Amino acid sequence: MTATKPFKERGISAELPTFLAVDFFCGAGGTTHGLIDSGGYVMAGIDKDGRCRETYVENNVNRTLDGAKVKFLNRDIFPATDDYPDGEQALLEDELDEMIGDCRRDAPGVPLLFAICAPCQPFTKLSKKELSDDRKAGRERDSNLLQEAAKFVARFRPEMVLSENVRGIRDPKYGGVWNEFKKTLEALGYIAGSRVVCTSKFGVPQFRRRSILVAVRKELLRDECVSEDGELIVPECDPNSETVTVRQAIGGLPAMVAGAQHPTVPNHKTRTLSELNLKRIAAALPGKPNSYMENTEHGDLSLACHRKVNAKLKVRCFTDVYTRMSPDRPSPTITTKCHSISNGRFGHYDTKQLRGISLREAAILQSFPKDYIFYPENAIDPVARMIGNAVPPRLAKYFSDYLVGSLSGTEAAR
Repeated sequence: MTATKPFKERGISAELPTFLAVDFFCGAGGTTHGLIDSGGYVMAGIDKDGRCRETYVENNVNRTLDGAKVKFLNRDIFPATDDYPDGEQALLEDELDEMIGDCRRDAPGVPLLFAICAPCQPFTKLSKKELSDDRKAGRERDSNLLQEAAKFVARFRPEMVLSENVRGIRDPKYGGVWNEFKKTLEALGYIAGSRVVCTSKFGVPQFRRRSILVAVRKELLRDECVSEDGELIVPECDPNSETVTVRQAIGGLPAMVAGAQHPTVPNHKTRTLSELNLKRIAAALPGKPNSYMENTEHGDLSLACHRKVNAKLKVRCFTDVYTRMSPDRPSPTITTKCHSISNGRFGHYDTKQLRGISLREAAILQSFPKDYIFYPENAIDPVARMIGNAVPPRLAKYFSDYLVGSLSGTEAAR
């Protein structure tokens, strides 16, 4: 590979970033956007799902060094084997070797951060009985993604590592992959720390419990960032942020009806509703459970399968489906089904609007800025999947700020 000329030789007046970064498993770019907001220069986002490329590249432009759009590397990080010939680990290593070498030359002394937020699907509650044999094999392979990413940590020795995943990844039933990843980083000379946090305590207008793991090379870590048991302290909140409610976050957006797409607000698009579901959402009150369905003007609108389970268990189950969000609290967890009122408390809080939340509203509740456009703009399911799978940018910004501040001798530390 041929090295790129330094920025100065290309006539570029370069502002140095606070840190350099690579975003593994970047998806639609939530982590990358937070890293850029934190003053970082993101060299590349890596993901094997090429459907995220346009959304990722068009929304993520560096503000330092060359001010370029972040590169999207459509790569599979597994090594190629006879059983799995699609692996591209060696190719990816060569590409990163060139990128990191060029940026370290142009930004000497600037620390490097690896964001490693592996797909959460192997650690969710979806029953494996619902999966095809191929998908089961993929899930099993993906459960090793963290250890494969650790090989890149060993190769490039970034000063900092940031990882985020679902709360359940810490459960021993998933093979201890989270703890093993932490132990691997520690064996490589990092001091690491992990805890479960709620995004609502970091200024994200959403209750979203996530596992956070942060690590810094041992020789670079400030003493005051180490706990009594020798781990890197992981903050449980951002002391400078306030709780943001649903009304504060999305209350200013134009009113919509089900199945509509706003002509000027990007991704302000809602899913259609059947006549029955329109009757259900019309009877729903903000922040209340779905017990309302038993006594509507149209009779009992509860699902027959739910009535059967409720009667058998003698307790009401599935109380969040076909309900509206509370306007005065952060939203519930935004999932890949956030556009569907039958999949959770995703009804709009305004009782005059008979609909679920729009994709734009879901993105804002994930802390994406209002001008972050998801492609294709006329799609529902693919965009909802990108939004629900994303790391909230505000969460990524906070923890990248924190990691830089934990380094001894950095401007942030002083």
